[in-house]
Amino acid sequence: MNLTWAILGIAFLILLHEAGHFYVARAVGMSPRRFYLGFPPAIVRVRRKGIEYGIGAIPLGGYVKIPGMHRPASSDLDVQFGPVLREQPRLVGPVARVKRALDAFDLDGARAALPELEEAVEEAQLSASARRLATRALTELGDSLAPDAYWRQRTWKRISVIFAGPGANLLVALLLPMIAFMIGAPGKTIRVVKRVDADHPAARIGLRPGDEIIGINGVKTPDYTSLSRSIKGSGGRPITVTVVRKGMPLVLGPARPVKENGRYILGFEPAWHTDQLTPWAALGKSAGDNWRAGKATITFLPRLFTGEGRKNVSGVVGITDVSRQAIGLNFALFLEILGLISLSLALLNLLPLLPLDGGHILFSIIEGIRGRAVGREIYERVSALGIALFLVLMFIGLSNDLSRIGG
Repeated sequence: MNLTWAILGIAFLILLHEAGHFYVARAVGMSPRRFYLGFPPAIVRVRRKGIEYGIGAIPLGGYVKIPGMHRPASSDLDVQFGPVLREQPRLVGPVARVKRALDAFDLDGARAALPELEEAVEEAQLSASARRLATRALTELGDSLAPDAYWRQRTWKRISVIFAGPGANLLVALLLPMIAFMIGAPGKTIRVVKRVDADHPAARIGLRPGDEIIGINGVKTPDYTSLSRSIKGSGGRPITVTVVRKGMPLVLGPARPVKENGRYILGFEPAWHTDQLTPWAALGKSAGDNWRAGKATITFLPRLFTGEGRKNVSGVVGITDVSRQAIGLNFALFLEILGLISLSLALLNLLPLLPLDGGHILFSIIEGIRGRAVGREIYERVSALGIALFLVLMFIGLSNDLSRIGG
C-alpha cells in the first residue's frame, strides 16, 4: 500500500507539471491538442472539445502537445512525406505546391494549399503504414500553420507556457512542506525507540519501544546521529546496546547488525520531536528549506562528472523507494520528501538543455533577440545532445538504485 501511495505521489507531481503547461497555454491563446500522463501507446483516452486526454503505457513522465512548436519548412515535408511519395507519386504535385509556399515564407499560401494536399491524400491508394505517416504529417503541418501555433506567439507568451510546468512544481515544493510543518512533521530525531522490526537483531536482543539508547559497545551516544554512526560503522561485527528502561540502565546484546539497502542496521525506528507550526511559521520554514535544498542541488550538478557525485544520483526506482519508506514512517515526512522531489523536478527541467523546459526557454529568448525562428534541424541536433545526456543520467541513477536496493 505504501508503494502505491509513493507512485501516486510522484504521478501527482508530474500531472501538476503538465497541468501548468496546459492551463497557461490555454490562458494565452494556444489550444493544446493532447494532455497525457505517461507516454503512448494510450491505455485510456478520451476526446473533449478537440483535446485528447489520456494515460500512456510508458510511465516515464507526461506531456502536453502544444501546436506548432517549430516553424514549418519544406525540408520537413521531404522527411515526413518521403516514404509516402515513393509509394504514391501522384502526391508529388500537391506536396510541391506547399513546399514552394514554405520556401517563399508564404505561410498564407501554404495554408491555402493544404486542403488540396489533404484531399489528394484522402483519395490516394496507400498502405496502412503510409497512410499513418501521411495523416501524422498533415496534422503536424496543420498545427504549425495554425494561428495559435507556439512558434508564432510573442516571446513572453512562449516563456510563460514553458515556465508554467516547473513553476507549478516550485509552488508545490513550497506548499507540501508547509502543510507538513502545520500538521506536525518529524523534527530532530531522538534516541528513544519508537518501533522494533520483527525478525531483526534489535528484536532478538529484546529492544523495546520506549527504550532510550544511551551507548553502543560501552561508548556514550549523546544523540541519534552518533548512535546511527556507531551502528553503521560496525561493519556487521557484534555490538552491545546500552538502554535506559523505566529509569534503569540495561545492557542488551551482543547483536550483529544486518546490511539492508547498503547500510548496517539493527532494525528499529527512532522517535522524533514533532512541532506543529503556525501557517506563517510553516511557510517561512518551508521557504528556508527549499532555498537550502535548491542551492545544494545546483552546486551538486558539476559534481556529476566525478565518481563520488555519480554515486549520489537516484533514479525513478530509488526516488519511489525513499517515498515508500517515508510514508511508512510518517505521512508528514512523506509530504516533505514529495516537496523535495517536486523541487528537484523543477530544477532539472529548468536546465538549459533541449528537450527540457529550460532549453525551450533559452531558444525562445534567442529567437526573440534574433527576430526569427530557429530552424527545426538546429532544434533536433541540440535535442539529440540533451537526450543523450539525460539517458546517461537515467542509466547512472538506475544503476545506483539497483545497487542500493540489492545491498
